Amino acid sequence: MSFVLDNSVALAWCFEDEHTVGIMALLDCVTEDGAIAPQLWPIEALNGLLTAERRGRIDEVLRRRLAGFLRELPVMIDEETASRMWTSTIRLAESQALTAYDAAYLELALRLGVPLATQDAALIAAAQALGVPLLPTT
Repeated sequence: MSFVLDNSVALAWCFEDEHTVGIMALLDCVTEDGAIAPQLWPIEALNGLLTAERRGRIDEVLRRRLAGFLRELPVMIDEETASRMWTSTIRLAESQALTAYDAAYLELALRLGVPLATQDAALIAAAQALGVPLLPTT
């Protein structure tokens, strides 16, 4: 496992118009070394794909194919996310003005001492404020 993977990066892999050199390099890193994500990662990923389908960005066939692509990535799911949500994660959400979802990614990166890969502006600002290394996405 090389870093914490946020869905803003994972979903960017699904849409060609969101590909950047940095985003695609992160896909190579995941393929080679794996990544870790909080328990909510598959829920958020599938919701993002469903939303894209409902908005007409993709069709059902592509949504299913992209879901399979994400499912097959070597992304380890953290088993402590739910229990930490009630303590350290909610404190991060409060202190950094984050959603509970975003705080789960930040808590995991802090706990494991690994970088975070995200494109979310609020999460980037919170990570920088707390000294969490960020991986480039551009």
